[in-house]
Amino acid sequence: MKNKVYGVLGIKSIMANWNADFSGHPKSISTGEVFGSDKALKYPMKKMWENQNEKVLYVKSYKIDVDKKKNESTLRPKSLKERYEELFEVENLKNEKQQDVILRNLFNAIDVKNFGATFAEEGSNISITGAVQIGQGFNKYEDTTTEEQQILSPFRSDNKEQKGKGEEAKSSTLGSKIVSSEAHYVYPFAITPFVYNEYVGLGVTEGYTEEDYEKFKAASLVAATSFNTNSKLGCENELAVFIKVEKSTYLPDLAQFVTFVKGYEGEKNTLNLEFSELLNEIQEKIVNIEVYFNPYTTNLEGKIEGAKYYNIFTLKEV
Repeated sequence: MKNKVYGVLGIKSIMANWNADFSGHPKSISTGEVFGSDKALKYPMKKMWENQNEKVLYVKSYKIDVDKKKNESTLRPKSLKERYEELFEVENLKNEKQQDVILRNLFNAIDVKNFGATFAEEGSNISITGAVQIGQGFNKYEDTTTEEQQILSPFRSDNKEQKGKGEEAKSSTLGSKIVSSEAHYVYPFAITPFVYNEYVGLGVTEGYTEEDYEKFKAASLVAATSFNTNSKLGCENELAVFIKVEKSTYLPDLAQFVTFVKGYEGEKNTLNLEFSELLNEIQEKIVNIEVYFNPYTTNLEGKIEGAKYYNIFTLKEV
């Protein structure tokens, strides 16, 4: 791949929890601003690739440990070593003395090829800076609120009540589901394919290719929409902007120039792409621009010269 790519990715969350902290609430910074981490965006992309039978290394998988003496079995997550051995059909990573073989295997994993890797295992300490870098996605909707729903379990708890020792709980246990009423996250990203040049020289990868970019772009458009867990149902891809530029061109974090205006009484929401003015001033350095959005719920403000606009669901030009 000969060009760099900059852009933004937008995720809509309606009565869902796109990225929870350890308390279960939508993740936020000290000022109260809600945001989604890059990991929250990468995870559904990895799961989508995994479902397409691509090799994905950095995703949780499980194994069952059996203790025959105690007649017990335990479900636990696999270690990085175990995941590597499974994915690349290696009997024992400790016996692998050729670092070039390990590097070649790592670059054959689509998540490593895009996002890089930290591979610190016995005898191997490898760090790969990914060609694709995704920033933090801040919520652009100022009136978002956190809603907590009480959930009644169909089962009673066997835990002893704090008050009244020796008594079992006489009613079903309560749980809770915490969601955002509405949130619109916008992530910045940058793709620099040349970071792999050194590894190309070592003969362990062909570098970041157009095919790699197309796979990233395809996942960027639908991964959130397709990932339907209980907390993620209600999260959808609603914006994606891909700006392919010349090798010597540098652009800032473009997400900071995106604003959101809520539409009321049947009106569509508005996403204002305020970076359009910057892009219009450097047209000679731009190879092409593609803008994907949800035309059923969203209007775009900020006309970008030469850009092609597409329906993010049908992928047809609008």
